[in-house]
Amino acid sequence: MGLSTAWLEWLVFGAGHELMLFASVGILLIGLDDLLFDALWLATRRRDPAPAPDAPPIDGRFAIFVPAWDEAEVLPAMLHRTMAAWQGEDFRLYVGCYPNDAATLFAVSPLVARDRRLRLVIGSREGPTTKGDNLNRLWAALGEDERAEGMRFAAIVLHDAEDHVHPDELQLYRRHLGEHAMVQIPVMPLIAHKERWIGGHYADEFAEAHGKELAVRSSLGLPLPSAGVGCALTRSALALLAIERGGEPFRCDSLTEDYEIGMLIGTYGLGTRFIDTAGPAGDRIVSRGAFPGEIEKAVRQKSRWIAGIALAGWDHLGWPGSRRKVPGLPAGRAWLARWMLWRDRRAPLASLILLPAYAGAVVALLGVAGRLVLGWDAILLGDGLRLLLTFNLLLLCWRLGMRGHFTARWYGPGEAMAAIPRAFFSNVVAILAARRAIILYWRMLRSGEVVWDKTDHPRSEPVHEEVLARRVAR
Repeated sequence: MGLSTAWLEWLVFGAGHELMLFASVGILLIGLDDLLFDALWLATRRRDPAPAPDAPPIDGRFAIFVPAWDEAEVLPAMLHRTMAAWQGEDFRLYVGCYPNDAATLFAVSPLVARDRRLRLVIGSREGPTTKGDNLNRLWAALGEDERAEGMRFAAIVLHDAEDHVHPDELQLYRRHLGEHAMVQIPVMPLIAHKERWIGGHYADEFAEAHGKELAVRSSLGLPLPSAGVGCALTRSALALLAIERGGEPFRCDSLTEDYEIGMLIGTYGLGTRFIDTAGPAGDRIVSRGAFPGEIEKAVRQKSRWIAGIALAGWDHLGWPGSRRKVPGLPAGRAWLARWMLWRDRRAPLASLILLPAYAGAVVALLGVAGRLVLGWDAILLGDGLRLLLTFNLLLLCWRLGMRGHFTARWYGPGEAMAAIPRAFFSNVVAILAARRAIILYWRMLRSGEVVWDKTDHPRSEPVHEEVLARRVAR
C-alpha cells in the first residue's frame, strides 16, 4: 500500500470505529427500552382487551367530525361509505370546509343536499388553518344545533376524509362510553400494490403500536393518546376541555391536537380505553384508511407527527405532575406515564442514532473494499465493541421478529415477511422526517404560526382486502 492511500485508510477506519461506537451505544439504550416494554406487554397480554363494561350503554345522537382541506378526490367516497355503513344509526356528520376550497365544496354539496344526516360547516377564515381550528368550528356548529333544536349530543367521533369506517363502530362506542370518557379502536392502514414499500411501512408500525403500545397503556390505566380517527369522546369530556380552554376544546396551535386531547383526558382522571375486538360478523372493528405511498409525502406526514408530539407536544403537555397536580394518576403510575411520554418523544433521538449507524455501515463497506482492492489491513474490533455489536444484533433480530409478529396478526404471513425489509424504508423516512420536523418546529417558534401541513390521500386499492376484513385479533 502506498503512502497516497495511508491517510484514506486511517480516515476510514477511524471514522468507522467512532461511528459504530456511538451508534452501538445508542442502539443498545433504545433496544433495552423496547425490550423492557416488550416484557411489559408479555406480562399484560393475557388480559381481556375488551372487558364487558359495568355501566349501561349511552343513549343519544352521535356527532361525527370530519375536517377537510383539499379533499375533493376522496371525501365524497368516504361520505357514501359512511352513510351506507351506519344506516339506521342515530348520528349527524359534520364536514368542516373552507370558503377558498371550492373543489371540496362542489364535491360534497350535492351529498349534503340529499342527506339530512350531513351538515356542511364552512369556516369564516380561508384555509388551511390548522386541523384543531377546523375541529373547533365543528364544535361551535354542534353547539348551535343543540341550542336551535333543544337537544344534546351524547358523544363525538373523530374521522378523516379518507377513512373506511366499520359498520359496528358506533355500537362499540355506545357500549364502552358509558364508563369511559374516550374510546379508541385500532387504525389499520391499507396497503396498495404500487406503494407497498413506502406506504406499507405504516401498516407495520400501526400494527405494532396499536397491537402492543396502546394495548399496554390501556390495560395499565395510563393516559391514552388519540389517533385522531376511530376515536370517540363523550360530549361532557370535550365540554370540560372547552371550559379549560376558553370555549374551544382543540388546540389551534398544535400539529397533533388529537394526540394531546387524548393525553389530557387521561391526566384529568377521566377513563380512556383502547378496544381491539371483533364484531358480530367475526371481523375486527377497526378504522381503515390510506396513507402516503411516496417518500416525500411520507416524510411530510411523519415530520408533522414528530414536531407535534416530540417537540411542540413537550411544550404543551410537559411531564405528568411537572406543572400542576391533577387528581388523575396515582403516584406509582406517574412514572409509568412519564416513561410512555419518553417513548412518544424519543423519535428525534432515535433518528440521531440511526443516521451514524447507517453511515458507519457504509464506512465499514468502504473498509472491506479497501482491503480487497488496495490491500489495507483487516478491520480490527476490540472485545468490548464486538460484544456490543453482537448484543445489538440479537436485539435487532428480536425487534424484527416482533414487528413481523404484529404485522402477521393484522395482514397475514406474506406482509409479515415484507415487514422485515420495510424496516429499512421506515428508518430512512424517520431520519428524513426528524430533520424536517426540527426545521418545522424552529419555524413555528420564530413565526408563532402553525399551518395544517397535511398530505394528499391516495385513492388506491388495498392489497389483500378480503384478508383484512376477516382477520380477528387473537
